[in-house]
Amino acid sequence: MSTHETGNVTGTADEDYNLLWFTQASLDNALRLETYVQDAERAGDSELAEFFRKAQHESRKGGEQGKAMLRARLGG
Repeated sequence: MSTHETGNVTGTADEDYNLLWFTQASLDNALRLETYVQDAERAGDSELAEFFRKAQHESRKGGEQGKAMLRARLGG
């Protein structure tokens, strides 16, 4: 991966692309963690389920922060 991409390849400024990627990755992670919570609950491992719930909360938080920043920066 090039360390000098300035949007010439994607057509999107690096900082906008990075913010889009971060937001999408955070929300994808929150969705994936729901499966992990359910798996831990089925296994009767409440400690692990709580660990994944906390991680999911942080991923949702990142996704919401990313969406807010996208709205502000992209005029939505």
